[in-house]
Amino acid sequence: MAITRNISNLMPLQAALPPDWPGSNFWLHWLVFTVIIIAFVLAMVMAFIYLERRILGRMQARVGPNRTGPFGLLQPVADAVKVLLKEDIIPDKADKLLYWLAPGVAFFPVLLVFAVIPFQDGALLADLNVGFVYIMAVTSISTIGVFMAGWSSSNKYSLLGAMRNVASLVSYEIPLLLSTVGVIILTGSLSMQQIVSMQDIPFILLQPLGFLLFFIGGCAEINRSPFDLLEADSELVAGHHTEYSGMKFAMFYLVEYAEALALSAVITTVFLSGWRGPFLPPWLWFVIKTVIVFVAMIWTRATFPRVRIDQLMALAWKFLFPLSLINLLITGVEVLVISKSFTWVMVPINLAIMAILVILWSRFFKTGWGKVEV
Repeated sequence: MAITRNISNLMPLQAALPPDWPGSNFWLHWLVFTVIIIAFVLAMVMAFIYLERRILGRMQARVGPNRTGPFGLLQPVADAVKVLLKEDIIPDKADKLLYWLAPGVAFFPVLLVFAVIPFQDGALLADLNVGFVYIMAVTSISTIGVFMAGWSSSNKYSLLGAMRNVASLVSYEIPLLLSTVGVIILTGSLSMQQIVSMQDIPFILLQPLGFLLFFIGGCAEINRSPFDLLEADSELVAGHHTEYSGMKFAMFYLVEYAEALALSAVITTVFLSGWRGPFLPPWLWFVIKTVIVFVAMIWTRATFPRVRIDQLMALAWKFLFPLSLINLLITGVEVLVISKSFTWVMVPINLAIMAILVILWSRFFKTGWGKVEV
């Protein structure tokens, strides 16, 4: 049962692009949006690298990169040139074919995510009616590339890091998907374009608990701090890419930030009303919201210490999973009980429910003497 729009739109929608833009030819449409997606990902990844270093520097009472170019803006370019000039070293006992394929298998699925992400109304490569399911499916493929890297390197540290990534994917994929079912119930659609168009009230207000669970689960699945056990340098040297150097290492570095960009874009689309907003161009609203989500990831990296592997698993199965089921139940009851014309009533109710559930559930996590028991 879908809840349709019920209040006047406070964020006027700009004119949509025609469905056949930039032309009626399928291959022209495919080519133009493919170029746009690749350019957008590469440009945003370079911006994210710079932003993270500068913001982390400020949070840690230091300056950050400020030597290469004005305000250090060319530091990502300098890093790219550096890794391109480094020697490419391949371990003697490595599985050469898998070793070569792993970086590409890890990176290209991230690009596929943006095929269904609308940059503005009508501006997307393909408006699939199962867009969200498609995203959950293709993002899982990157894990195969990471596991290939760990397995083919003939290094126990690399293999252990890859296995940790597989374990986190299996554990967090379930609560990650369940946390968004409430949004699907409210919209009655899996299309990312339709999800944006239904957000007269951003779903971060109607589904605050779902947003929190999706944000935490997404950060864990892409191995962002404090869940970066995949490459915990104090334990695993560098994890799955320990034996990689040169351009192959740069590909894995690119994957890390591209996944953060993809997660930020999905959160923006599903919970922050995507490209919708007043005054500014729609695509600019999309970029601004995406950057804000990434800054929140940087904030968590600078704030929280890295968790242990047992704490990572416990958080998924004993915290996120049950809360996602409770959120699903509450949303189903609200859809049945609350009239479509009073959807706004769900905002204070769900905010209060989220605060109560998080506080009560956190009582199950007891800290003491340097360890956490769940």
